[in-house]
Amino acid sequence: MLVLKNVSKTYPGVKALQDVSISFQAGTVHALLGENGAGKSTLIKIVSGFQHADRGSELFLNDQPYHVHSTHEAFQMGIQTVYQDLQVIPLASVAENIMLDKLSSKSKAGILSWKAINDLATKYLDLVGLKVDPTAPIGRLSIAQRQLVIIAKAISSNIKILMLDEPTASLSEGDTQYLFKVIDQLKKSGVLIVFVSHVLEESLQVADRISVLRDGHCIVTDEAANMDRKRIVKYMIGRDEDTAGLGRLEVDRGRKVLEVRNLTRDKKACNISFDLYEGEILGCYGLVGAGRTEMAKMIIGKDRYDSGEIMIDGQKARIRSIYDAMNRHSMAYVTEDRRKDGLIMNDTIKTNIGITVWDRIATWFGFVPGRKENEICWQQVKNLEVKTYGLKQRVGTLSGGNQQKINIAKWLAADSRILIIDEPTVGVDVGAKEYFARLIWELARQKKSIILISSDMPEIIKLASRILVFSGNRIVGEIDNASKNYPEISAKIGNYISEFQTTAPERPCADTPEALA
Repeated sequence: MLVLKNVSKTYPGVKALQDVSISFQAGTVHALLGENGAGKSTLIKIVSGFQHADRGSELFLNDQPYHVHSTHEAFQMGIQTVYQDLQVIPLASVAENIMLDKLSSKSKAGILSWKAINDLATKYLDLVGLKVDPTAPIGRLSIAQRQLVIIAKAISSNIKILMLDEPTASLSEGDTQYLFKVIDQLKKSGVLIVFVSHVLEESLQVADRISVLRDGHCIVTDEAANMDRKRIVKYMIGRDEDTAGLGRLEVDRGRKVLEVRNLTRDKKACNISFDLYEGEILGCYGLVGAGRTEMAKMIIGKDRYDSGEIMIDGQKARIRSIYDAMNRHSMAYVTEDRRKDGLIMNDTIKTNIGITVWDRIATWFGFVPGRKENEICWQQVKNLEVKTYGLKQRVGTLSGGNQQKINIAKWLAADSRILIIDEPTVGVDVGAKEYFARLIWELARQKKSIILISSDMPEIIKLASRILVFSGNRIVGEIDNASKNYPEISAKIGNYISEFQTTAPERPCADTPEALA
């Protein structure tokens, strides 16, 4: 159906793709795998018309030469891409987002027939099994629901090829499995699904064929049945995956750096209490929406809380903003959504790192010495092995893994001693996961205290000294993770969550974990 022959793409100083040849078949799910910067996104952008391949590249659709000059042209030919950062019009209705390119066909003398628009939108919503009001603003929907709306929009346009870029990055397990059912329905109707994900187990579950890219080359294309995680990883990074443990951290239990007591906010946090020690990695595990990120934003001063207290070094702390947390308490929050909240995507690496140290290095007159700022920024770029051609490169042009390095680098430049790191490896590849695990471990070894929020159970068990288990916006269990025994610890985590969900649904916030026990 779709054939790529010797596809290449060169940016200034970078060869993103080099003679990539892949054949995609209708009615299949074809996974594109590879590390950040391997060329997956570039390949998708070329097929979608967002970018153009270099001279000599050949693309064929149904045995005919395929040339498009814009995403609109590709869309008209039945090719659509759903990106990780969903492109919707937040204030428009669900129906308007689905029918945007067809509004003119539902009007007479310039007057729209809203009944016809809403009825047709409902038809496409039914096809993806989404029961929502078509007149509701799409901004009120969950991420999973918005993703299904975009797929409904694609179906409404006689879609032939649907390209999904990290479609499960922000979804719960239940939402992910439902999405896979929708994908299976589309596949059975003859649609080609190009599936890009860093979660290898998901790719093996959903894909019929797998292509692995590395450094702009297509290393292999094979049936998914012939692949496993070990083989994929070796193709991706050129070596076997490092599964060895990282050792044992020496945590000073006599040195409490952070105490949280009965932190509560209606529908956000329920009597959350814990201690964080110097040099500790404290894991916070739970499914999406369990309350971990909400808690982090209250601790860091981004959101308010109704009751409870926060103590730092034994003293009650009144943290009113992220700036306050950074400057008064040397505390930082590495956000889970680096593109939306963590980075200034259209600005330079220098600005994104330097912004946290401007106050510290500025002169009496508010002047920031450029040489000093450059030294600090270059040191972080060097330490974190950021792949860049210079500090003036825009962060938005970096790969996902390098963006995450900058997201962390700005707080390391500020010399923060308490780090709340939220989903550090969402949307990064297996090689980058290994890198960030070692980075977090090394920071703790340097006596920084870390709260690690993650939905990746192997990551939590590998790194954390203790694990707090979250469900229903509260802590439902605590586990000493000294053994690092994955089957044992994962079973305990699962038991805590299932016990809470089956015995205490919708309990009032007055019920603490102790009361539940």
